[in-house]
Amino acid sequence: MDATVVYVLLSPTFGMHQYTADLARQAAALGCAAHVVTTALLPRERYGAEVALHTPVAHGTTGFGREGAAAGGLGRVWRQITALRPDVVHVTGAHLWNPLLLAMVRGAGIPTVHTLHDLDPHPDVRRGALIRLWNALVTAASDRLLVHAERYRRRLEGAGAAAGRLFAWPLLHGCLDAAGERRLEAAPPPRRWEPWLLFLGRLEAYKGVAVLLDAVARRRGAPAPTLVLAGRGELPAGAPRPAGAIHLAGHAGDGLAWDLLSRCRALVLPYTGATQSALPAAAYAFGKPVVVSDSGALAESVVAGVTGWVTPAGDVDALARTLAMVQAADPLALAAMGDAGRAWRAEKRACERVEIARLYARGESRGEGRGARGDAGWLSCAPVDVVGGGG
Repeated sequence: MDATVVYVLLSPTFGMHQYTADLARQAAALGCAAHVVTTALLPRERYGAEVALHTPVAHGTTGFGREGAAAGGLGRVWRQITALRPDVVHVTGAHLWNPLLLAMVRGAGIPTVHTLHDLDPHPDVRRGALIRLWNALVTAASDRLLVHAERYRRRLEGAGAAAGRLFAWPLLHGCLDAAGERRLEAAPPPRRWEPWLLFLGRLEAYKGVAVLLDAVARRRGAPAPTLVLAGRGELPAGAPRPAGAIHLAGHAGDGLAWDLLSRCRALVLPYTGATQSALPAAAYAFGKPVVVSDSGALAESVVAGVTGWVTPAGDVDALARTLAMVQAADPLALAAMGDAGRAWRAEKRACERVEIARLYARGESRGEGRGARGDAGWLSCAPVDVVGGGG
């Protein structure tokens, strides 16, 4: 492709930079000139040398508060965007300024894309009503919308969004910096199958940490599995503290994440209020199976019984039974599931590159239909034969 793509991410949210960096590196690999207009507080190591970074503001929040009401930096962001003469502007993360910024960009005749990560606010998030209004505004203001679940694409289409505006594929980015992702792709580490399960990420209520601790504590008649929880936050008040549970408090840096994912039996995501997550794909990159709840679109990234297990959200007994199966599984069976996960991710990654090229392609007008998508799977290019389709 011969296009200049400008990504806009005005908050320092770590996960959003992990996402944006991966997207920008892939666009650069397709031949695009990839630029990111962002805050000076960004984690720079997430981005490779192929991505140009521009920091006209120093935002410390997503703007849903006092910072967003101070619009003095909006002009600097706008001038930076227009100076880059983009063929397309892709806004990748939440900020209160986004609807106005999108209107300005479209008013200048520049095509716009916006990623909608959360069609519904997480259950414990503040300002839920404001976020729903913000979602409606950016949906109306964008030429094209990117979501990371097929169920959300269908939902937007059912609400009246033209099929030609909607693009969808799973979240597939990893959890390492640019150098670490290249290292992992070139030479995945040897796998070990130690007798413990891994929860990775910030400990928030909607992620079902209390459900997970309760499930581990309820096991009877067998040794309780060791559980490692690695991430910022506190263990939920009143939740059991099963023997063998270890909380590695604080952000799990790249070295620790590499070590934990190489050694665990499986990654566990028992979310009760999810939208989607990139962590299943990150585990697959290490050749490890996953246990997820059916909250949000998590189950779309797992082929049950092939790449991992799916349990009903909030069902402690069902999760306890599944964890027992993981503990009892032969390492060869776990390795086969991890291999299937790797194959799933590789196939989806190939399809993702096709879709990225289409997302930024010229000549597709607002509201124009894309033609038949087919029923073969998640993306429009090909089914995933090795794991039986779209997951």
